[in-house]
Amino acid sequence: MLNLSSESPYDVIVCGGGHAGCEAALASARMGAKTLLLSGNIDTVAQMSCNPAIGGLAKGHIVREIDALGGEMAVNSDATGIQFRVLNASKGVAVQSPRAQCDKKAYQFRMKSVLEATPNLSFFQAVATAIITDGKVIRGVKTNLGADFYGKTVVLTTGTFLKGLMHVGSSKTEGGRMGDFSALTLSDSLAENGIEIGRLKTGTPARISGKSIDFSKCAVQYGDNPPTLFGFYDTRDIPVSEDFPCPTHDENSKMFHVEQSLGWAGFVGFGREQLACYETSTNEKTAEIIHKNLHRSAMYGGEIKGIGPRYCPSIEDKIVRFSHKDGHRLFLEPEGRFTDEWYINGLSTSMPLDVQVDIIHSVAGLENAEIFRPAYAVEYDFAPPTQLYPTLESRIIEGLFCAGQINGTSGYEEAAGQGLIAGANAAAKVFEKEPIVLKRHESYIGVLIDDLVTKGTKEPYRMFTSRAEYRLLLNHGGAEYRLGEHAARLGLISPARAEKIASKKQAVEKWINKFEENGTALKMRRAGGLTGVSVPSAFMSLSKNAIDEVVYKLVYKGYLERDLRQIEKSSAYENVKIPESLDYSKVLGLRLEAGQKLASVRPSTVAQASRISGVSPADISVLLVHVKASK
Repeated sequence: MLNLSSESPYDVIVCGGGHAGCEAALASARMGAKTLLLSGNIDTVAQMSCNPAIGGLAKGHIVREIDALGGEMAVNSDATGIQFRVLNASKGVAVQSPRAQCDKKAYQFRMKSVLEATPNLSFFQAVATAIITDGKVIRGVKTNLGADFYGKTVVLTTGTFLKGLMHVGSSKTEGGRMGDFSALTLSDSLAENGIEIGRLKTGTPARISGKSIDFSKCAVQYGDNPPTLFGFYDTRDIPVSEDFPCPTHDENSKMFHVEQSLGWAGFVGFGREQLACYETSTNEKTAEIIHKNLHRSAMYGGEIKGIGPRYCPSIEDKIVRFSHKDGHRLFLEPEGRFTDEWYINGLSTSMPLDVQVDIIHSVAGLENAEIFRPAYAVEYDFAPPTQLYPTLESRIIEGLFCAGQINGTSGYEEAAGQGLIAGANAAAKVFEKEPIVLKRHESYIGVLIDDLVTKGTKEPYRMFTSRAEYRLLLNHGGAEYRLGEHAARLGLISPARAEKIASKKQAVEKWINKFEENGTALKMRRAGGLTGVSVPSAFMSLSKNAIDEVVYKLVYKGYLERDLRQIEKSSAYENVKIPESLDYSKVLGLRLEAGQKLASVRPSTVAQASRISGVSPADISVLLVHVKASK
């Protein structure tokens, strides 16, 4: 029942129904919190505004971590995937990462159905226009309907909608996404309450008709068979289905099927009948067209003030920055199983429509391409994330949490990971539970959040494996072993699944010890895996995930132990807490610049302080002495 009473507020109000909002609402509701999800348009909940794909380098790791923490993105991607691939398959296991091309509408519809069926979760269409506070404490949100909603905590997951402004050349349209609305007043309300606001920019390429593509001029790209899925199905109580092949070592096994396996509309999911993608590239003619019209680009013409993503640049930015290259790779990706709309990955631009047509028609295979939707850039407000605690709660407004692009990130996966943590911590605050703060050696989500709240960002942040100093410990297949206890403690997963994760972890440790004792481990290291190594049938009866984890930990044992020693050495800093009220101007011997940086970020631990740009090892030594002396 919809609740408008200030006397019995919701436990958690989530504003925004994108990937961060969905995970935030599901996490808090699954923990038992009375949750309200407000979305400006419930027809576009979980909309894939840009690329219809989930995962990729480092991002795939995040999706598996979301699954280990009880989130929905992994299962939703598996159930609606139309092509599955492991990227970096020729490289080491630690940097290999799963990716799934998804049916855009199926992904959205299934996620909406999960939200609607979740206990403790209410759903309502309205645009949040302002936050309601009592001093520096959150009390709820105002909406465009003139109705106020009250909550003990609020999670903002606003995406690109805060004063969203779209650019196609010199043409400007208000909106956070083509065909959608713009939240024009919420960021003003945040600023009025003392929260700093900045401006960022991102973009998306044009969509074209598949029947107008000459695929004979493009290189075909098939999915993996069998597919590598995101979800950990060996720890779920899901009925076995005859319909799907099992992605394990045993080809005769049956696939665990997810709920109704989306039988509607003939959709089967799980990589069956995967669709192909295609590759082409720009050329000298493309570059010539762009150089000739550079002054008409919204970005280069001065129309856009926000800072764009360095690691996902527009095509005009690529042509200017990498002028020595003969061309740039483009990937043609289907938007769904039942649509002829195709996404041109790598051709994001803010050029006028007539220039976009010329650019697309200059590419091999796209000479006669018919454009369905134009490419565009979008500017939007964000709140620099150094204003947040590692829990993603605001340092300025108690009970206000932020996740996703409002924190300066880009990407569905980064948003979803933050959303899950923010939603879980909002519920934990209401229930007076210890919040979840993931460490950098535990997960990519931990690296992501620590980077944001410690270093901040001046451009849309994107996750890479290189950002994690202990990435060998963060192989995507090990997410459940690292994070299962966190999920169980907060009630993000069922007791039955928590027990299965614990049992699997015990089995992995048992076989690691057994193989070390009988010499099999040495043979695995020499072989670089199981090839040519004789192992008991009892071991091969484990799930593929458990087998892979045993082999990984044995083959890379020396490297893993080296990282663990380094972590143990630095744990002294991790365990030294810094008082929130510490006056850095009174820390004798601390440089002025370091004191100002520390006062701005207000790190929780000495280890976090050591990662702040502009704070030197000498400053850390001074700070450490001061903190220990004050205790």
